[in-house]
Amino acid sequence: MPKMKTKSGAKKRFRVRASGSIKRSMAFKRHILTKKTTKNKRQLRGITGVHESDSASVRAMMPYA
Repeated sequence: MPKMKTKSGAKKRFRVRASGSIKRSMAFKRHILTKKTTKNKRQLRGITGVHESDSASVRAMMPYA
């Protein structure tokens, strides 16, 4: 049986923590930053977890994670 392939886009965007939860970076921080407030840009820093309703589809894209 051949190995399953990991989606390369998901491989670049998500990491699985030791606890099993999935971490992701924040959206809306790439461009058109001049019209966004400093508070908004500061709160978009860092990482957050993937919502429980989306974690099943993310795990399907990364079968060996």
